[in-house]
Amino acid sequence: MWKNGLIQSLKDPSLQVISSDIAVVIKDKYPKAKYHFLVLPKEDISSIFKLTRDHLPVLDELRLLATNVIEVSGEKEKNFKIGFHAIPSMTRLHLHVISKDFISPCLKTKKHWNSFTTKLFIDYDKLYEELEKTGSVKRIESTEAKDLENSPLKCNHCSFEAKTIPSLKDHLLSHLK
Repeated sequence: MWKNGLIQSLKDPSLQVISSDIAVVIKDKYPKAKYHFLVLPKEDISSIFKLTRDHLPVLDELRLLATNVIEVSGEKEKNFKIGFHAIPSMTRLHLHVISKDFISPCLKTKKHWNSFTTKLFIDYDKLYEELEKTGSVKRIESTEAKDLENSPLKCNHCSFEAKTIPSLKDHLLSHLK
């Protein structure tokens, strides 16, 4: 089943960029930006909703590897988003480390865009803080999630609002110049 694909990728040394005793960094097979990495714990944690305070050291390691892979890419951390999907589509906890350019042929749908540019993407620090305070990660309400998935295509760099993904992608290229 495709939802379990990360578990197979985790075990494939050819896909690994960096690893430690606790976690592995792989390149996303369908990157939604120039740089798109996934940091996965070796421990079998199915999703953000299975996290407890006991997992804070694991999250610390995921964050450290996120910083390391950005350094290895030769980029600056300010050009990246680091976080989790509020509605994970894959089985296995994974931290996204994604460049803010969002230039990729794999970025094809409004759902892809909004999963990284709305509250459907939970910043690492915000998730960590919530877990530290409450001991768990709260699920987003399904009605709010649907509204966010259908949000307008707003540029993540300026106030431009696109009607289509192709026009958004054309606009995003203007921010690279």
